[in-house]
Amino acid sequence: MKRSRIATTTNLLLFAMLCVGSLAATQTAVGEPGPLVVVGGGGTPDDVLAHAIELAGGPGAHIVVLPQASATERAGESSVRMFEAAGAQDVHNWRFEGSPGTEGTNGPWPSIEETVEAIEAADLIWFPGGGQGRLFRTLAEAGLADLIRQRHRDGTVVGGSSAGAAVMAAVMINGDDYELEAVTAGSTTVADGLGLWPDVLIDQHFLKRQRNNRLLAAVLDHPELVGIGIDERTAVIVLGNRFEVMGESSVIVFDARDAEVSAEAAASPAAATGMRLHVLTAGMSLDLAR
Repeated sequence: MKRSRIATTTNLLLFAMLCVGSLAATQTAVGEPGPLVVVGGGGTPDDVLAHAIELAGGPGAHIVVLPQASATERAGESSVRMFEAAGAQDVHNWRFEGSPGTEGTNGPWPSIEETVEAIEAADLIWFPGGGQGRLFRTLAEAGLADLIRQRHRDGTVVGGSSAGAAVMAAVMINGDDYELEAVTAGSTTVADGLGLWPDVLIDQHFLKRQRNNRLLAAVLDHPELVGIGIDERTAVIVLGNRFEVMGESSVIVFDARDAEVSAEAAASPAAATGMRLHVLTAGMSLDLAR
């Protein structure tokens, strides 16, 4: 009988220790930033959509589409249809008061306060394409940029395509004034982005629109950042320092962090030695940690 009591007590202690260990693991997971689903534009493949919904919790996940990159009258509606066709059951197009294209159109539009509540309840925040400068400016002026950053830090999934991909960097490539025939210092226009993926420069429609020189020039201007060129119908899924490629085309990575980059005057040819180049396709992954 005495041995039985000892065994029972020991088992209970082991069970308690396992429970504490599991709780600690859960808290660590909950405390990590949420995944990023970064799509290069030109349409989002079905497997990427399915994975984004799964990451957010499944078909019942609350998805908020923020279409402020576009000023068109029906901005965001195609993204809602896209997610619904992929099986999502709770998708909302959120054109809040003062969003581009809402002036003089049928309202009333949700207030900023209502928008804050929607973002706070979201399992997935999605940015469709358009102009990344317009998107960031609208979110910042509405006081929503910091909220989105906090939601991502708290574990919410954030995704976007084209302009919605570019805005996730802290240093955001902004504008189409790039050179096809030269790699020139200072030739790539950049601006502030959301900084959800802070250690990279993101370029989209990459191979389709021949943006190699634009991204390469930007990386040589900012060699502390890794250049991620995502082609159309292709995505990267970012978890911490690591990302995996999904979709139909390629992701090109320019890494000049350990290169010798020449300091060149603006409008001069840019130069570097010792850069790393990666060409990745679906199923391949890369850890950006040194």
